[in-house]
Amino acid sequence: MRDVAIIGVKNTNFGEKWDVSFRDIFVEAGAGSLQDAGVAGEDIDGLYVGNMSGGQFVEQEHIGALIADYSGLAKNLNVPSTRVEAACASGGLALRQAIFGVASGYQDIVVAAGVEKMTDVSSAVASAALAAASDREWEGIMGATFPGLYAMIARLHMHKYGTTSEQMAEVAVKNHSNGFLNPISQYRRKITVEDVLSSILVADPLHILDCSPITDGASSLVLAPADIAHEYTDTPVYIKASSQASDTISLHDRKDITTLDSTVAAANRAYEMAKMKPNDIDLVEVHDCFTIAEICAIEDLGFVKKGQGGSFTQEGETSIGGKIPVNTSGGLKSCGHPVGATGIKQAVEVVHQLRGEAGKRQLDNANIGMTHNVGGSGATAVVHILARDR
Repeated sequence: MRDVAIIGVKNTNFGEKWDVSFRDIFVEAGAGSLQDAGVAGEDIDGLYVGNMSGGQFVEQEHIGALIADYSGLAKNLNVPSTRVEAACASGGLALRQAIFGVASGYQDIVVAAGVEKMTDVSSAVASAALAAASDREWEGIMGATFPGLYAMIARLHMHKYGTTSEQMAEVAVKNHSNGFLNPISQYRRKITVEDVLSSILVADPLHILDCSPITDGASSLVLAPADIAHEYTDTPVYIKASSQASDTISLHDRKDITTLDSTVAAANRAYEMAKMKPNDIDLVEVHDCFTIAEICAIEDLGFVKKGQGGSFTQEGETSIGGKIPVNTSGGLKSCGHPVGATGIKQAVEVVHQLRGEAGKRQLDNANIGMTHNVGGSGATAVVHILARDR
C-alpha cells in the first residue's frame, strides 16, 4: 500500500445559493482544487463524489456520471466517477474511497469531493430527506426527526453528567466566533449564550441556534501518491490514517446513546494506524450537527473523559488557543452543512491550517489534524488524521 498525500484543495462559499445550479457549485470546487494542485483533467484517474440525496434535493440521480460529464471528464477522457453515499458522512467516505484508489496503486491522481444543494426544496422536504438517514421504519415513520433524536442524546447526557444548556450554547458561541473569521461561512456573525438560549426551541433542550443549518456548497481535494506529491506542490499534506466504523442505525438498539460507539471505534483504529494518541492532535474538525454532538465527539475521540465535554468547552479549551482547538472552520454550525460536502470541507480546513493558510483563524504550530464525519445519529463514523510531515 502506498502513502497518500493531498496536493490540492478548494471550498465554495457555503450558504443559500439561489442563483447557482447544483452542477455549477460542484464544478467551481472541482476546478479550484485542480488549479490548486496544478493538474489538468487528463491527469485525473478517478473521481469520488460524496452526495447524500440528489434525488430528493435536486431531482437528480446518477450523480457520479453527471459530475464527470459536466466537469469535462467524461467525453473523450472517460474518467471513472463514483457517487458515495453515507448520509451526512458521504464526504468523509468519498475521501476514504479515494485514498483506497491511490494507496492500492490502481489510480494515481484522484479527486475526492462532495456536493449538496439543499435549498431548492422547502424546509419540510429537506427535513424529510434528512430524516431518511435514520431508521425509517422504527424512527422516521414514527415522526422522529434528527433534532428530536439528538435532543434525546442531549437530555440523557444532561441527566447522567450534569451537562447544561449553557455549556451546549458555548459550543455554538465558539463555532460562530470561528466562522466569523472564515470567508466561506454561511453565518459570519458572532452570537452569545443568551442568543442561543432565547432562540426558538426546536426539540427540548435544543434551540434553533444549537442546530446546524440547511446549506448549499461543495468541496474538493486532489490526492496523489506521497512519493510524487512534491512534483505538484511545495506543501503536500499526508494521510496518516483513514478509518470507518458502523453502529446500529436506531438509537433504541444502543447500549448508551450518549456515546457514539462508531466514533470510538473509528478513532481507536485511526490512532493505531497513525501510531498516535489524542494528545498528538493539534486540531480537530468534528461533526457538530447539533451542539450536543460536538460535546459527545470530543469525549468519544478521547480528548476528554466521558461527561466532561461540556465543562471543557465552557472553560475555553476547545477555542483557538485552547488545549485542543475544535472546528476552527466554524464547524457545521456556523460554516454550514451541505451534507454531502461536509466531510471534504473538514479535510480542506485541516489542510489550510497545516499549510499555514487559514488567515485570521490560523493556529500556531499546527502539524497534525483530525477530521470526524458522522452519518445520521452515528450509524457511520469516518475519521482521518492528516499531517504536515510524512
